[in-house]
Amino acid sequence: MAPLFPRWTDSILRAVLILVGLLVVLLPCLAMALVRSPYITHQHEPIEQPIAFDHRHHVLDDGIDCRFCHGGAYRSASAGVPATAVCMGCHAQIWPDSPALAGVRESWRTNTPIVWNRVTTLPDFVYFDHHAHVNRGVGCSECHGQVEHMARVEKAMPMTMDWCLGCHRQPAQHLRPADRITDGSWHPSAESQRVLGAMLVATMHISPPTTCSGCHR
Repeated sequence: MAPLFPRWTDSILRAVLILVGLLVVLLPCLAMALVRSPYITHQHEPIEQPIAFDHRHHVLDDGIDCRFCHGGAYRSASAGVPATAVCMGCHAQIWPDSPALAGVRESWRTNTPIVWNRVTTLPDFVYFDHHAHVNRGVGCSECHGQVEHMARVEKAMPMTMDWCLGCHRQPAQHLRPADRITDGSWHPSAESQRVLGAMLVATMHISPPTTCSGCHR
């Protein structure tokens, strides 16, 4: 009896099955790659702010330390942004009539906070405590990059769960002395970092959580 279907249909069936198998594997892989890409994480996208603030001038030229404006990083979960009073502490005397600072003066006059646009964001279901990291040797640049070289601040790191876990699993590679926390130029050799990191992990009993409840509370 003649076959119900011609022989070439077997080849088509095999090709279709292989294609479906590849799609089943590739589509999830592509989706996982996409959510980790800058297109989704918005990494390296400078954020426009209501008032131009150039970190290069304030940090490199004027020598202002991170803690002067973001002192909450040492004391609480949030690093915070400076109140207008902090800005006016200098700019009441420096460039007091500059058009570029009109928004700062208006905020001061009306007692209305400046609404800055967030640069580094995490989902609402993620808990992050700044002072738990900073007081144990994690430098500002580990997460925020070298902000002192940015005209407009951008998200330097992807802030994905995989990125966070990489640090939690090998903390020694990311620790530094307390007096270097705000030093964006801190770049020790690999051997120096290995020795220092191991010492800091041991002396401060550092054991970051890698379980779900560590960050999802």
